[in-house]
Amino acid sequence: MNIIPRPLKVEQRQGKLDLSAVSDIEIDADLDGCSALIDSVFTRGEGGASLRVVRDASCSDEGYRIEITPDGVKIFASTQRGAVWAVQTLRVAGMLDVEDAHHTVECGVIEDAPEYGWRGLLIDEARHFFGVQAIKRIIELMSLHKLNVLHWHLTDDSGWRIEIKKYPLLTEIGAKRSQSQINGWWGVDGDGIPHSGYYTQEQIREVVAFAAERGVSILPEIDMPAHFAAAFAAYPWLACRDIKRDVPWYFGGEVPIREGVKDWNRSACIGNPDTMRFICDVLDEISELFPFPYFHIGGDEVPTEEWKKCPKCKELMKREGLKDVDEMHAWFNNKVQEYLLGKGKRLIGWNEVLKGDNLDRSVIAQYWVPKLDRNVVKHIKLGGEVLMSKHQYFYFDHDYAVNPMRRTYEFEPYISGVKPKHRASILGIEGAVWTEWIPDMYKLEFMLFPRMAAQSEAGWSSGKRDWKEFLKRVKAFEPILDAFGVNYAEEEIYAGKPNLFRKLRIQRNFFYGDQNIELKYNAAIKQRKGKN
Repeated sequence: MNIIPRPLKVEQRQGKLDLSAVSDIEIDADLDGCSALIDSVFTRGEGGASLRVVRDASCSDEGYRIEITPDGVKIFASTQRGAVWAVQTLRVAGMLDVEDAHHTVECGVIEDAPEYGWRGLLIDEARHFFGVQAIKRIIELMSLHKLNVLHWHLTDDSGWRIEIKKYPLLTEIGAKRSQSQINGWWGVDGDGIPHSGYYTQEQIREVVAFAAERGVSILPEIDMPAHFAAAFAAYPWLACRDIKRDVPWYFGGEVPIREGVKDWNRSACIGNPDTMRFICDVLDEISELFPFPYFHIGGDEVPTEEWKKCPKCKELMKREGLKDVDEMHAWFNNKVQEYLLGKGKRLIGWNEVLKGDNLDRSVIAQYWVPKLDRNVVKHIKLGGEVLMSKHQYFYFDHDYAVNPMRRTYEFEPYISGVKPKHRASILGIEGAVWTEWIPDMYKLEFMLFPRMAAQSEAGWSSGKRDWKEFLKRVKAFEPILDAFGVNYAEEEIYAGKPNLFRKLRIQRNFFYGDQNIELKYNAAIKQRKGKN
C-alpha cells in the first residue's frame, strides 16, 4: 500500500474491498468525534460493505488497528485521534479523493502507532496573512499526513493577527503595515501594497473546532518579550522608551540600517508592572480560545540594551537579585510559566530562553539553531524537554536546494547533540514555514509539499529509512495532491541533487534578488509536463 507515513505493520491477505461500496457505518459513542471526517471521506455507496469504529483500550493514544475483509472494515482505537488516523490511512490507501481512481484496498490488517507524540508544523501569519479558508486547507492536509499540531505564529514585528478585545488597537493599528519588503534580506525595496488582516476570536474558535475534528491541536504563539514592534505601534508605553512608530514594513536586513532604525526589534519593558499586566490580559483572552495545554511565547532574539539602561528594569533586577539580563529574561519566562500553569498550560519557547541559569526547567525548549546549543544539552540533563526544529532539517521556507527534502526524511535527533539515552526528553519534531518571502498560498504550498510527507514519515515511522522506496510512495501520492489542487514541487526539484552553481545562485538570491527562482523552475517543469 502506498501509504504516507509508512505504517508500523501491514499484513496482507487474499481479497480486496471497494471502499466506495461502504454503506453501513457504525461508530462507538466514545469515538464519534471522528464522524465529521468520515462523513467527508466516505460517500456511503450501495454495495453493502460496512465500516465499524470500535473503542479498544489496548491501542496506544494515537495508535490504531484496521482489519479489512471483502465485507467491510473494522477500525480499533482507544482515542478519537487514533480513529482519525485510521480513517486517513484508508483515505490514502483507497485514493478516495481521486475521482477516477479505483477505490479498492487489499484485505489484511494494519497495525500502527507514531514514533513521536508531537508532529507539528509552524505557519507564520505575522509576516503574511492568509485567512480562515487557507489555514483550514493547511490543517486538512496536515491531518492527511498525520501531523497533529499546528503551531500558529500569530504575532511578530510585522503584524498582530489575533483580536484582543481589551486592547483593540492591537488589530486596529498592529495588524496593518504600509507595504512589504521585497527582493530578499538585503533588498531595500517595498512592494507599495498595504498589507493587513487578523483573526477575530469567533474565527479562531471556528478554526480550532475544525482542527479538532481532524486530530489537530493548535498551539498559539504570541512572541514576547521581543519581536513586539506591532504591539509597540499600538501601545508605545509597553517598551522601555515610549517611541511612536508604525508597524515596520521591512522584515530586517538592510532597510532599518539605511533608515537609521537600529533598535526596531526591541523588547517589552518587563520592569513595568503595566506591561506585565498587559501580557497577562493577553494570555487570559487567548488561553480561553485554545484548549491545547501548551502556549508558545517565542522568546528568541531578545535585545537587552534597553533593559540595561531602563530605571524600571534595573530596579527589577536589584529587587529580585538578578545578576544579569539573561537571568532577567529567565525571570520573565518563569513568571509567564507560573501564570500559564494556573491555566493548565505549559510554556514553550525557542531555545534562546535557556540562557538564564534560574530558568524553571518545566519550560519546554524548541531547538531551532543550526549549530549545537550547549544550553539545550544542559537543559535536557537537568530534566527539561525539547521539541526538535533544527534549521537545516525543518525550515521549509528555504529552497529545496538549500534544505534538501532527503535531509528532512532522514532526520534523527542524535544528529543535534541529543544522546539516545535522552530520547524521553524529546517531545517530537516540528517543521516551520516563515513567510517573509511567501506572500500567497501558491508559493506556500510549493515550499510545503511534498516536504510535509518527509516530515510526516520522520515523525511517525520508526525503523530504518529507505529514501528510494519513499520516493516511490511520494510519486504515488501525487494524484491525491492533484485532487486537492496543491502546487507541489516536482521530483526534479526535491529528489535530485542540484548542481553547485544552481545552489549558490539560489542562496545568493535568497538574500538579495529573486526569492522565487526555484518556484519558477518548478512552474516551467509543470508546464513542460502539461500540468499547468
